[in-house]
Amino acid sequence: MLKAAGSAAALTILGGIPVGAAAAKKPAEAAMTLVPHKDRKKILVIGAHPDDPETSVGGTMCLLADAGHEVVSVYFTRGEAGIPGMGHAEAAAIRSREAEEACAVMGVRPLFMTQIDGSTEVNADRYREMRELLEQEKPDVVITHWPIDSHRDHAVCGILVLDAWRRLDRCFELYYFEVMTGTQSQMFYASDWVDITSTRDRKYKACYCHVSQDLKETMDDWHGPMERFRGLECRCEAAEAFLHHVEPVSLV
Repeated sequence: MLKAAGSAAALTILGGIPVGAAAAKKPAEAAMTLVPHKDRKKILVIGAHPDDPETSVGGTMCLLADAGHEVVSVYFTRGEAGIPGMGHAEAAAIRSREAEEACAVMGVRPLFMTQIDGSTEVNADRYREMRELLEQEKPDVVITHWPIDSHRDHAVCGILVLDAWRRLDRCFELYYFEVMTGTQSQMFYASDWVDITSTRDRKYKACYCHVSQDLKETMDDWHGPMERFRGLECRCEAAEAFLHHVEPVSLV
C-alpha cells in the first residue's frame, strides 16, 4: 500500500493492488506503476472476533472486492463469549451467522478458525494452525491486528500471523489495522491510508449486521472519529489507516 504524496485521494496501492477511484489513474506526483485490475489478487483480513474485520477494515474490503480482487474475512474465533448470559455454542451460532451476513454485504468470503473467544492460545499447535491456513489460502496480502493491543485475543491473533509470515519466508505483504486506538491498539502509527469515503455507508451496513453486538455506540464513539481523523491526515472525508510490516532480511 502506497500513498501518493500530496494526493487528496491519499491512497493508490495496497500491496501493489489498485484501490478505489484514486487507482483509476496514476497521480502525476506518485512515482509508481499501478498493477492492472486484471491482475486479480487475494487478500486475507484476519480479525480476532466477528465484527473486527468489518469495523476496522470494512471500507477497504469493499473497495478491494469491488475492484475484482478476492477478499477473505477470516475470523480467529466465532465470538463464543460475546453475548452476555448466553452459552458458547448458541452465541457462536448467532455471531457466525451475523458475520456471514456482513460478508455478503461487503462481497467477501467468510472463513472461520478454531480459537475460542476469550481463551485464545499461543502454543505450538496454534502456531501450526495459522501457518497451515496461510499455506493453504496462499494470500498476496494479509491484514491483521497490531500485536500491541490491550485485548488479549487481538494480540494473540497478530502474534500468530506475524510468526507465520516469518516462517513462510515473508511470501505475502503484511499489514496491521487499528482497533479503538488508545484504548485497545497501543502505540499504533500509520504508514498507509485508504480513502473509504465512497464505501463508508456500506461498511456501516456490514457492521450493523452484528445485531448482537449493538455496535452503534462503538462506531459513533470510536471508529467514526478514527475514520475522520485518518481522513484529516490524508485530506479526505474518511479513511482507514494501516501499518506495513517491512522487515529486513540478512544477506549473511
